[in-house]
Amino acid sequence: MLNRFAPLVPLALVTLLFGCAAHSPVSQQEPQHQVSNSVTAQSSSVLFQEELATDKELADFAGGKSYQLPVLADSILERGMSLIGTRYRFGGTSEAGFDCSGFIGYLFREEAGMNLPRSTREMINVDAPLVARSALKPGDLLFFATNGRRGRVSHAGIYLGDNQFIHSSSRKSGGVRIDSLGDSYWSKTFIEAKRALAMAPAAAPIVTARK
Repeated sequence: MLNRFAPLVPLALVTLLFGCAAHSPVSQQEPQHQVSNSVTAQSSSVLFQEELATDKELADFAGGKSYQLPVLADSILERGMSLIGTRYRFGGTSEAGFDCSGFIGYLFREEAGMNLPRSTREMINVDAPLVARSALKPGDLLFFATNGRRGRVSHAGIYLGDNQFIHSSSRKSGGVRIDSLGDSYWSKTFIEAKRALAMAPAAAPIVTARK
């Protein structure tokens, strides 16, 4: 369902103080000394002492809502794509400007009727299934340690599909944008992913008017 986003990819989550790291990621061109100090993807399960959810556990967690998840993800990502280029603003939670968690919270609230925690440090602890990197689906939340402090979450984005994700990156890199999880910087700073949409209300997705 999200395949239609693929051609656009090449073109194209204390309180507010901890929305994103003060030194937000720019891109895979970040200085190499920052990358070398960051947590690797392989260490995430050790750092957070959580087990990856199996397919059955994911289905059980979502109950009868599994059929809704692609629809919700589609809606969230479509709205997110329409906001590409929106400026980064520390503590921002509206279309006037977002930080990373503010961007995620806005999309999940507006398109899925979900109120996620305001900061990345709280968002990473939501009671949602932990998903293996190899099993990511559109709409999954991605968490990163981008400030050089091993294992300490400081940035988040939403998985698009085809190894791409959308996020509000930083002032320097242009705010809301798409990046590749396969890029060296993002791959090395990746901590874990969670399927927050499994917590979505059982009701039909909220449809909001577009301006």
